[in-house]
Amino acid sequence: MYRNVLTVLSAQLQQHVNRALKRFVSCTAAQLPRPLAPGHEEASVVRQEPYVEEVRLVRIFLEFKLYKLELGPDTLVALTAQEAALYMKQLLAIRRLEAASAQLYKERLVRGFCHLSTGQEACAVGLCSALRKEDNLVAGYRIHGLAYLMGATAKGVLSELTGKASGCAQGKGGSMHMYAPNFYGGNGIVGAQVSLGAGIALANKYRGTGGVCFALYGDGAANQGQIFECFNMAKLWKLPIVFVCENNNYGMGTSAWRSSSNTDYYTRGDFLPGIWVDGQDVLAVRSATRFAVQYAQQRGPLVMELCTYRYAGHSMSDPGTSYRTREEVNQVRQRQDPINRFRKVCLDMSLLTEKQLRIIDQSVREEMEQAIQTARHDEELPLSHLANDVYSGNCAELKLRGVHGHNLEHAHSKATSIHN
Repeated sequence: MYRNVLTVLSAQLQQHVNRALKRFVSCTAAQLPRPLAPGHEEASVVRQEPYVEEVRLVRIFLEFKLYKLELGPDTLVALTAQEAALYMKQLLAIRRLEAASAQLYKERLVRGFCHLSTGQEACAVGLCSALRKEDNLVAGYRIHGLAYLMGATAKGVLSELTGKASGCAQGKGGSMHMYAPNFYGGNGIVGAQVSLGAGIALANKYRGTGGVCFALYGDGAANQGQIFECFNMAKLWKLPIVFVCENNNYGMGTSAWRSSSNTDYYTRGDFLPGIWVDGQDVLAVRSATRFAVQYAQQRGPLVMELCTYRYAGHSMSDPGTSYRTREEVNQVRQRQDPINRFRKVCLDMSLLTEKQLRIIDQSVREEMEQAIQTARHDEELPLSHLANDVYSGNCAELKLRGVHGHNLEHAHSKATSIHN
């Protein structure tokens, strides 16, 4: 009797899988060489129109490339309507967050450098969606979207850019130095964050937290000597770390094939295993990250290359057209845009409707508009708070050493602005 029941259930499951497999989305990769932040609402669409509770199976279109690995990430992944709505909102939020950053920079409200990640949204969303509460992240200087996904709000990010007190680092860090829970910020020294990531991984192992550290760097930093030193130490000590190369094809104004003799960055760990991932596919990045977490926990470090593309220049001071053509950028926008590709998945799989997508887009617009207004009009920290939190804990130091011309008392900040 039980055998007959199991046979029937197995047949029904097989039929369901077959129906889902027929609906695979045919999208391509960029061939040119965590949960929402506190206070973010994702239930507005649910109130407007209920989600389909059914799970869809989606085939990763472009296969993973493996180096020194027999088995890789799953190529058939599950996606629910609630996950689809969350990822879509995060993708749109990062895109509009960067557009707002560019707008504020053009208004001369942003001081210093400003590096945008427009076009690379799937890397951040896919990666952060697979992180656990004990995992860590450290990155370079293209970090606005990562800070937002790891816990800083849109207001915290944009106000940090404009140097306001409501910024996620109270206006002291700017574009490259934003922080959030388990997010160790960016770094203005090319490749230096990888060394920090190795230290974070060592701390995780020493303390027995079970956490895995993801250290992000770009193709422009991939030739830095300290990265290879970290590869070596991580392997020797079997550190729980994933070295993530966000290959957007250009290091500043130099193409990858002009700067690197080996552009297969996932193979450059030598003795470390590696995975090549379509960085324009949020589900591919999520699947690879889940695999990487398990691997790093059990066996130690590996390298993951996310093949992606940035639409803007290296920074806001770079028009981005002197070393590549406008036609190249437009081609990627039209064929490989991560938001359009994921939108097609949601519609083709009947996970989200056009109405739900419009509601998500409108909620993101409203969130960003409020954040822009705060970033424009909020107050800056007074001079007396300039050197807050220099010393940690109950340090006995009352006066700040090495500060000339100002008699500054040491003080601790009373509020944690990353939750603003």
